[in-house]
Amino acid sequence: MTGLITLQSDFGAKETADRLASALEAKGMTVFARIDHAAGARQAGLELGPTELLIFGNAKAGTPLMQANQAVGIDLPLKALIWRDGGGTVRLAYNDPHWITRRHGLGAEANAQADSMAAALAAFARHATGG
Repeated sequence: MTGLITLQSDFGAKETADRLASALEAKGMTVFARIDHAAGARQAGLELGPTELLIFGNAKAGTPLMQANQAVGIDLPLKALIWRDGGGTVRLAYNDPHWITRRHGLGAEANAQADSMAAALAAFARHATGG
């Protein structure tokens, strides 16, 4: 298992990213950054289709995982990548919180936290993609 959950979007890349950011903020999450990889590629004289990374989180959800193992901070805050592939399909991908807890060897209490995080992320992703 790669730990990556990927959905196909009914919307363009920018609209998908905007819908995700709006949904996150509406639920009290903080969007720390939006990184436009395509713009970075253009600055380097290279081409890349629309590709944007959103970095977001909520300290109340993430801190208990880092209290269990501070190395979890390498995977937090959470990230979602939105891109249009070569065939024109827009996709949204994010790391499964259960994969993160397994990666860092966290126990049952962290897995319960991952359950709620996974459910919230799935809802945000469905909203963003129209799924």
